[in-house]
Amino acid sequence: MVSIAEKKHTALFLCFSCVTALFCQNLIRNPSFEEFSNCPQTLGNFNADVDYWSTPTSGSTDYFHGCSEAMGTPENFNGTQPADFGEGYAGLYFYAPNDYREYLQAELVRPLVKGRKYHVSFYVSLAERSDFAVKEFGILFSKDKIEIPLKKELSKKQLYRNTTNKYTFMEVGYSNFYSDTKDWIQVYTQFTAKGDEHFMTLGNFKPNARTRLFKTKKNAKQGAYYYIDMVLVEALDENNSDSSAIASQKGDKTSFELDTPHVFKNLYFEFDRFDVGDLALQEMSTLYKYLNSDKGLGVMVNGHTDSIGSDSYNLSLSDKRAEAVAKHLIKLGLDKSRVSWKGHGGTKPVATNANEKGRRENRRVEFTISRRDH
Repeated sequence: MVSIAEKKHTALFLCFSCVTALFCQNLIRNPSFEEFSNCPQTLGNFNADVDYWSTPTSGSTDYFHGCSEAMGTPENFNGTQPADFGEGYAGLYFYAPNDYREYLQAELVRPLVKGRKYHVSFYVSLAERSDFAVKEFGILFSKDKIEIPLKKELSKKQLYRNTTNKYTFMEVGYSNFYSDTKDWIQVYTQFTAKGDEHFMTLGNFKPNARTRLFKTKKNAKQGAYYYIDMVLVEALDENNSDSSAIASQKGDKTSFELDTPHVFKNLYFEFDRFDVGDLALQEMSTLYKYLNSDKGLGVMVNGHTDSIGSDSYNLSLSDKRAEAVAKHLIKLGLDKSRVSWKGHGGTKPVATNANEKGRRENRRVEFTISRRDH
């Protein structure tokens, strides 16, 4: 039987199994809240339970995980929500009476680079027992960690009392999906860094009077409580001279070198999962359009892992991931006869497995386009 400590050690290397090229890296540690110091047993204990995360105020943010009966998944005090990216997720009020607020805060792996563009995303699902839904989600980057003994909204007035800290604010608004109580909906944006960003905080930074709301119940009196999962901060590629670059572009035309392995550069898989995430959709669409333009082409999808884990497990996992990619191409419209897939486990490394940098390169999904025989 594997102990919790052993599972956490394995998750440290595998939970963010980034099947991608060297330059792709999530700057958020523990992005899906799978690593914890304590299996959650009480409300409001997120700050003490979850590794690499904190709360910037005194608001009592919650942590839910399948290991717990009291604070478990999918059933919990605010409704039913399956964990789609592992077994854990966070829960917090984006709106509540008397301007009460809760937040999440993460220290980035390293500060952002001035002038570089970044992608930020996370998944939300409105708790079933919520009376309201918010129409905007706030994101705050700061140079220093925020620690303010406050239970109300974290306003600019409060923040700027600390004259040494620096902030980057942004807000993502949605018109259609902000009130979904069943599915996980991705919130995402892009921005150019100032170079002072080292911590990220999620929540609602407006008072009730300025918060744009939607009532979910006729006699709404309570709040808008959201589950949060899979948080991503990633630098967008500026340029990449790697020979495995996915494509060369001239004007509106995209071309791929035939009979040459190409690495999907924006394809991420979470620990023990093999579903295709949203970040890879555009890349998949580009590949599909290219294949669709020439019916004589076929594609072979190959999945790879690093050396951590048993050979049989890695072989099975890599095959499932390659299959997920292939089936997505078929879903887009590619004929089944033109796509095949295979998992290789950790048998074909392209870098050392002695450090995380090398392991990250080895965790990849490749595709090779070839002219089919007729």
